[in-house]
Amino acid sequence: MKVIYNIKVLLEHKNKMRKVKEKETAEEKFQETRDEVMREEVATEVGEIFPILKFDHVVKTYKGDAAALDDLDFEIKEGEFVTLVGHSGAGKSTLLKLIYAEEVATEGEVYFNGEPLSRIKKRKLPYHRRKIGMVFQDFKLLPKKTAFENVAYALEACGVHTNEIMEDVPQILDIVGLGDKMKKFPHQLSGGEQQRIVLARALIHKPMVIVADEPTGNLDPDSSAEIVELLLKVNKLGTTVILASHDRDIVDRASRRVIVLEKGKIICDDAKSKYRVC
Repeated sequence: MKVIYNIKVLLEHKNKMRKVKEKETAEEKFQETRDEVMREEVATEVGEIFPILKFDHVVKTYKGDAAALDDLDFEIKEGEFVTLVGHSGAGKSTLLKLIYAEEVATEGEVYFNGEPLSRIKKRKLPYHRRKIGMVFQDFKLLPKKTAFENVAYALEACGVHTNEIMEDVPQILDIVGLGDKMKKFPHQLSGGEQQRIVLARALIHKPMVIVADEPTGNLDPDSSAEIVELLLKVNKLGTTVILASHDRDIVDRASRRVIVLEKGKIICDDAKSKYRVC
């Protein structure tokens, strides 16, 4: 009888904890919905949209080192194309890590679509990162999967239905010019074509922002130019693009807003500019 009683108590306790957890989740969802509605109402009242990204006097320091980022204060509007320029160690990579919440600001706050990133809970990080399409210098492709399978895998990992995958992946590959090479493996493609797969994979979740970190670093000049043209095309479709590069030709070809970093500080922020060191 004592064993049965203990099991009963245990089950009752688990059931109680489950109900508490469900209540907390419901309250969190309600709070998130209310916050989102409030942001939209405020934006409507003042006749403008919140910046997609806002750095509010952000400082980032690492133990024993000088500030990697020092009092960054800027905004990026929805639909902008922004190029980050700076020598190695200027702070570009740290800035990008703050955007996709791999790092947290030491001081100040980073806002993504009006939401402070320092308050995002760990279990919600994957949902935040799906709003950001990442394009890296090293392709990070799965060598034993085709172009189609590499892009599809990003959806499969999120439990997307097969019918949706079969419809969306070919469309995205067409956009990046690989509609006729869906069955090719990475080793059968050029460096530029592999980077197109990476861009397709970044676009497949229909992100709000594309973040490209030195995406042309391993490419020849012609392939580099093609990737920049693709990023400009994606931007024209309405997606915000943030491109980090130290390549003068790439920055000049984009001919969009340029933010120049030096020793963690913004020393220039010019609309539709060319590569230059201020």
